[in-house]
Amino acid sequence: MNVRFYDTTARYYDGATGDFTDDLALYSTLAKEIGGPVLDMGCGTGRVVLHLAQEGHRVTGLEKSEAMLARARRKLDGLPHLKSRVTLVQGDVLDAALSALPALAERFRLILVSYNVLTHFNTQADQITVLRHLRDLLADDGVLVIDLPNAGEAYHTQNDSALILERTFTNPESGHMVMMHSISEVDRAAQLLHVTWIYDEIADDGTVRRTVAPLRLRYVFPGEMALMLDAAGLRRIQLYGDFACSPFEDGCPHMIVLAQKQHKATS
Repeated sequence: MNVRFYDTTARYYDGATGDFTDDLALYSTLAKEIGGPVLDMGCGTGRVVLHLAQEGHRVTGLEKSEAMLARARRKLDGLPHLKSRVTLVQGDVLDAALSALPALAERFRLILVSYNVLTHFNTQADQITVLRHLRDLLADDGVLVIDLPNAGEAYHTQNDSALILERTFTNPESGHMVMMHSISEVDRAAQLLHVTWIYDEIADDGTVRRTVAPLRLRYVFPGEMALMLDAAGLRRIQLYGDFACSPFEDGCPHMIVLAQKQHKATS
């Protein structure tokens, strides 16, 4: 379902999210401190990959949606000086054979699961599988970074089926204005957020082209995340509430988790 969403809306992605840079300073700091190579899991159109490559890091981007990855490749074509530092891979992180791909043969010192990507896996079992496969790709002293919304804040929202205008932006390809709306419903028992995104692209003559794309996201709470990490052979080393590394507390916007591999003690 969610891959279809990105295949359907890829043409709007950069216009809608291109000005989001809140997380980049944190990733730059971590990449500088921890070193590379870096893996960006769910890299989309290359926002984080190209930023870190511009700073001199060697980065691999993994993305399942071919439509999104095609846009990342076109961006990279326009930045030929970065091509030696960037590898873009089309693949599904749920695939057990993923680590056999030549581009993923090495172990990464920093793996980023940015911009709520883990929530796109809609069951706990799939989320644990993702974490296990990322652990397999992580260097023994590497760090896994997971950016999630604070689930507690999402549970405060009301299910009123209201149509909300989220933002307007210009489609960089057509030059047309796009009005981006959403209708959301929270299934608290299943920890799922169902969002219907509506993109109305308005041509110069006033004609409206409407794209309707459903999206489903699974929220994770801190206690559950700790158990999921443990089940995947990982351990949490830091928990932040925002990109400034403030403490995770009631009302904070994010749950940013830093984790490392568990290492069994030897006798």
